[in-house]
Amino acid sequence: MTQLRLPLGMPEARDAEFLVSEANARAVHQLDHWGAWPVMAALLTGPRKSGRSLLARVFAEKAGGEIIDNAELWAEADIFHAWNRAQATRHPLLIVADVPPPQWEIRLPDLRSRLMATPTLAIDPPDDALMGQLLWRFFDRRRLIPAPDLVPWLVSRVERSYVALVRVADALEDEAGSRGPARLSIQMAKPTLEMAGLLPRSEPEAVSETP
Repeated sequence: MTQLRLPLGMPEARDAEFLVSEANARAVHQLDHWGAWPVMAALLTGPRKSGRSLLARVFAEKAGGEIIDNAELWAEADIFHAWNRAQATRHPLLIVADVPPPQWEIRLPDLRSRLMATPTLAIDPPDDALMGQLLWRFFDRRRLIPAPDLVPWLVSRVERSYVALVRVADALEDEAGSRGPARLSIQMAKPTLEMAGLLPRSEPEAVSETP
Protein backbone atom coordinates (compact mmCIF):
# COMPACT_ATOMS: atom_id res chain seq x y z
CA MET A 1 0.00 0.00 0.00
CA THR A 2 1.46 3.34 -1.05
CA GLN A 3 0.32 6.95 -0.85
CA LEU A 4 0.34 9.87 -3.24
CA ARG A 5 0.57 13.24 -1.55
CA LEU A 6 -0.72 16.55 -2.80
CA PRO A 7 2.02 19.14 -3.27
CA LEU A 8 2.63 21.44 -0.32
CA GLY A 9 0.67 24.65 -0.36
CA MET A 10 -2.60 23.23 -1.65
CA PRO A 11 -5.57 23.75 0.71
CA GLU A 12 -6.18 20.00 1.13
CA ALA A 13 -2.56 19.12 1.81
CA ARG A 14 -3.03 18.35 5.54
CA ASP A 15 -5.28 15.33 4.92
CA ALA A 16 -4.74 14.77 1.23
CA GLU A 17 -3.08 11.39 0.80
CA PHE A 18 -4.32 9.08 -1.91
CA LEU A 19 -3.94 5.43 -0.95
CA VAL A 20 -2.88 3.20 -3.83
CA SER A 21 -4.00 -0.43 -3.84
CA GLU A 22 -5.12 -3.05 -6.35
CA ALA A 23 -8.42 -1.18 -6.65
CA ASN A 24 -6.85 1.86 -8.25
CA ALA A 25 -3.23 1.01 -9.13
CA ARG A 26 -3.94 0.65 -12.86
CA ALA A 27 -5.61 4.08 -13.01
CA VAL A 28 -2.65 5.61 -11.13
CA HIS A 29 -0.21 3.96 -13.54
CA GLN A 30 -2.10 5.31 -16.57
CA LEU A 31 -2.14 8.80 -15.09
CA ASP A 32 1.63 8.61 -14.52
CA HIS A 33 2.05 7.78 -18.22
CA TRP A 34 -0.36 10.33 -19.66
CA GLY A 35 2.04 11.08 -22.50
CA ALA A 36 1.15 7.69 -24.00
CA TRP A 37 -2.59 8.40 -24.16
CA PRO A 38 -3.97 8.16 -27.72
CA VAL A 39 -5.52 11.62 -27.25
CA MET A 40 -4.71 14.40 -24.78
CA ALA A 41 -7.68 13.51 -22.59
CA ALA A 42 -8.87 10.66 -20.37
CA LEU A 43 -11.97 9.73 -18.43
CA LEU A 44 -11.49 8.85 -14.76
CA THR A 45 -14.47 6.91 -13.45
CA GLY A 46 -15.17 5.42 -10.07
CA PRO A 47 -17.60 5.28 -7.18
CA ARG A 48 -18.37 8.29 -5.03
CA LYS A 49 -15.97 8.76 -2.09
CA SER A 50 -13.32 6.70 -3.90
CA GLY A 51 -10.82 9.56 -3.87
CA ARG A 52 -11.23 10.18 -7.59
CA SER A 53 -11.34 13.99 -7.20
CA LEU A 54 -8.24 13.94 -5.01
CA LEU A 55 -6.42 11.77 -7.53
CA ALA A 56 -7.44 14.15 -10.30
CA ARG A 57 -6.02 17.13 -8.38
CA VAL A 58 -2.75 15.29 -7.78
CA PHE A 59 -2.56 14.53 -11.49
CA ALA A 60 -3.35 18.09 -12.60
CA GLU A 61 -0.68 19.49 -10.31
CA LYS A 62 1.95 17.05 -11.55
CA ALA A 63 1.08 17.13 -15.25
CA GLY A 64 -0.03 20.74 -15.57
CA GLY A 65 -3.36 19.57 -16.91
CA GLU A 66 -6.99 20.58 -16.57
CA ILE A 67 -9.77 18.82 -14.64
CA ILE A 68 -13.48 18.59 -15.28
CA ASP A 69 -14.87 17.08 -12.07
CA ASN A 70 -18.43 15.71 -11.74
CA ALA A 71 -18.61 15.99 -15.51
CA GLU A 72 -22.25 14.92 -15.69
CA LEU A 73 -23.14 18.32 -14.17
CA TRP A 74 -21.23 20.32 -16.79
CA ALA A 75 -22.64 21.76 -19.99
CA GLU A 76 -21.73 19.38 -22.80
CA ALA A 77 -20.52 22.27 -24.97
CA ASP A 78 -18.00 23.26 -22.27
CA ILE A 79 -16.62 19.72 -22.12
CA PHE A 80 -16.43 19.63 -25.91
CA HIS A 81 -14.42 22.87 -26.05
CA ALA A 82 -12.12 21.72 -23.21
CA TRP A 83 -11.44 18.45 -25.06
CA ASN A 84 -10.55 20.32 -28.24
CA ARG A 85 -8.40 22.79 -26.31
CA ALA A 86 -6.41 19.94 -24.75
CA GLN A 87 -5.58 18.57 -28.20
CA ALA A 88 -4.51 21.99 -29.44
CA THR A 89 -2.35 22.92 -26.43
CA ARG A 90 -1.10 19.37 -25.69
CA HIS A 91 -1.99 19.93 -22.04
CA PRO A 92 -3.86 16.85 -20.75
CA LEU A 93 -7.51 16.99 -19.75
CA LEU A 94 -8.89 14.62 -17.10
CA ILE A 95 -12.67 14.24 -17.06
CA VAL A 96 -14.03 12.77 -13.82
CA ALA A 97 -17.41 11.04 -13.98
CA ASP A 98 -19.43 8.29 -12.34
CA VAL A 99 -19.47 6.08 -15.44
CA PRO A 100 -18.22 6.28 -19.04
CA PRO A 101 -20.38 6.57 -22.16
CA PRO A 102 -22.68 5.02 -23.18
CA GLN A 103 -23.77 4.59 -19.54
CA TRP A 104 -23.26 8.33 -19.25
CA GLU A 105 -25.72 9.56 -21.86
CA ILE A 106 -24.20 12.26 -24.07
CA ARG A 107 -26.60 14.17 -26.31
CA LEU A 108 -24.07 16.25 -28.26
CA PRO A 109 -22.93 13.99 -31.13
CA ASP A 110 -19.49 15.61 -31.55
CA LEU A 111 -18.75 15.24 -27.84
CA ARG A 112 -20.05 11.67 -27.82
CA SER A 113 -17.72 10.64 -30.60
CA ARG A 114 -14.75 12.27 -28.86
CA LEU A 115 -15.45 10.64 -25.52
CA MET A 116 -15.88 7.25 -27.15
CA ALA A 117 -12.33 7.66 -28.48
CA THR A 118 -11.02 8.77 -25.07
CA PRO A 119 -9.34 6.19 -22.79
CA THR A 120 -11.18 5.33 -19.58
CA LEU A 121 -9.28 4.89 -16.31
CA ALA A 122 -11.37 3.11 -13.70
CA ILE A 123 -11.23 3.06 -9.91
CA ASP A 124 -12.75 -0.19 -8.69
CA PRO A 125 -14.56 -0.94 -5.42
CA PRO A 126 -12.11 -1.17 -2.50
CA ASP A 127 -10.18 -4.37 -1.91
CA ASP A 128 -9.64 -5.73 1.62
CA ALA A 129 -6.32 -3.95 2.12
CA LEU A 130 -7.74 -0.59 1.04
CA MET A 131 -10.85 -1.03 3.18
CA GLY A 132 -8.70 -1.60 6.24
CA GLN A 133 -6.45 1.38 5.51
CA LEU A 134 -9.42 3.67 4.91
CA LEU A 135 -11.14 2.60 8.13
CA TRP A 136 -7.97 3.27 10.12
CA ARG A 137 -7.69 6.70 8.47
CA PHE A 138 -11.33 7.58 9.13
CA PHE A 139 -11.06 6.53 12.77
CA ASP A 140 -7.83 8.48 13.23
CA ARG A 141 -9.36 11.65 11.80
CA ARG A 142 -12.31 11.29 14.17
CA ARG A 143 -9.99 10.58 17.12
CA LEU A 144 -11.52 7.15 17.59
CA ILE A 145 -9.49 4.28 19.04
CA PRO A 146 -10.54 0.89 17.64
CA ALA A 147 -9.74 -2.37 19.36
CA PRO A 148 -7.12 -4.37 17.38
CA ASP A 149 -9.69 -6.89 16.17
CA LEU A 150 -12.34 -4.36 15.09
CA VAL A 151 -11.01 -3.29 11.69
CA PRO A 152 -10.48 -6.88 10.36
CA TRP A 153 -13.95 -7.74 11.69
CA LEU A 154 -15.48 -4.79 9.82
CA VAL A 155 -13.60 -5.52 6.59
CA SER A 156 -15.08 -9.02 6.48
CA ARG A 157 -18.66 -7.80 7.03
CA VAL A 158 -19.21 -4.26 5.72
CA GLU A 159 -20.43 -3.67 2.17
CA ARG A 160 -17.51 -3.27 -0.21
CA SER A 161 -18.08 0.37 -1.06
CA TYR A 162 -16.42 3.68 -0.24
CA VAL A 163 -19.69 5.29 0.86
CA ALA A 164 -20.37 2.42 3.26
CA LEU A 165 -16.96 2.88 4.91
CA VAL A 166 -17.58 6.58 5.48
CA ARG A 167 -21.00 5.87 6.96
CA VAL A 168 -19.59 3.18 9.23
CA ALA A 169 -17.08 5.68 10.63
CA ASP A 170 -19.78 8.34 11.04
CA ALA A 171 -22.14 5.95 12.85
CA LEU A 172 -19.43 4.77 15.24
CA GLU A 173 -18.33 8.34 15.88
CA ASP A 174 -21.88 9.30 16.82
CA GLU A 175 -22.22 6.31 19.12
CA ALA A 176 -18.83 6.88 20.74
CA GLY A 177 -19.71 10.53 21.36
CA SER A 178 -22.85 9.54 23.21
CA ARG A 179 -20.93 7.12 25.43
CA GLY A 180 -17.98 9.31 26.38
CA PRO A 181 -14.58 7.70 25.69
CA ALA A 182 -13.89 7.33 21.97
CA ARG A 183 -12.92 3.67 22.16
CA LEU A 184 -14.46 1.21 19.76
CA SER A 185 -15.04 -2.50 20.17
CA ILE A 186 -16.87 -5.19 18.24
CA GLN A 187 -19.42 -5.37 21.07
CA MET A 188 -20.22 -1.69 20.64
CA ALA A 189 -19.96 -1.59 16.84
CA LYS A 190 -22.19 -4.57 16.05
CA PRO A 191 -25.54 -3.28 17.38
CA THR A 192 -24.74 0.28 16.28
CA LEU A 193 -24.12 -0.73 12.68
CA GLU A 194 -27.06 -3.14 12.63
CA MET A 195 -29.33 -0.32 13.79
CA ALA A 196 -27.92 1.96 11.07
CA GLY A 197 -28.55 -0.64 8.36
CA LEU A 198 -24.83 -1.05 7.69
CA LEU A 199 -24.69 -4.67 8.83
CA PRO A 200 -27.38 -7.33 8.50
CA ARG A 201 -29.13 -8.03 11.76
CA SER A 202 -28.00 -11.20 13.46
CA GLU A 203 -30.43 -14.05 13.65
CA PRO A 204 -31.63 -14.60 17.23
CA GLU A 205 -29.97 -17.57 18.85
CA ALA A 206 -32.13 -20.62 19.14
CA VAL A 207 -33.17 -21.49 22.70
CA SER A 208 -33.17 -25.18 23.44
CA GLU A 209 -36.13 -26.46 25.38
CA THR A 210 -35.63 -28.87 28.23
CA PRO A 211 -37.81 -31.94 27.67
